[in-house]
Amino acid sequence: MQKIILSSSDKKILTEHAENEKPNESCAILFGKNNVVSEVFLTKNVEESPTNFTISNEQLIEGYKIAEEKKVDVIGIFHSHPNSEAYPSNTDKKFMQSNPVVWIIYSGATKDFRAYLLESEIKEIAVEEK
Repeated sequence: MQKIILSSSDKKILTEHAENEKPNESCAILFGKNNVVSEVFLTKNVEESPTNFTISNEQLIEGYKIAEEKKVDVIGIFHSHPNSEAYPSNTDKKFMQSNPVVWIIYSGATKDFRAYLLESEIKEIAVEEK
């Protein structure tokens, strides 16, 4: 996978979610097929932390059930970095190993989206708008 495609309306939903959750990190599960995000499932950061996020097991299970019902895949995890650049933290890197999907990070500081995949190492991929 070289890129992930996110609509401008989904970017707006994620940006608003990130801004509304400040000063804490926001998070969401991304549904879709073939690198194209078709739906955003906003989740709660149960840590309520400006530097970490955790999606509850209940919301993760709910997200996977919704994906199955809609016949789409969980293709990404989204979260925000309210006050820093959109680069994976050491904590992100650790969790990317157990969640091998695209990770999209939104920077509250620079207002941009960046996407990453963990293969043998972390690789940035393009975020394209549809």
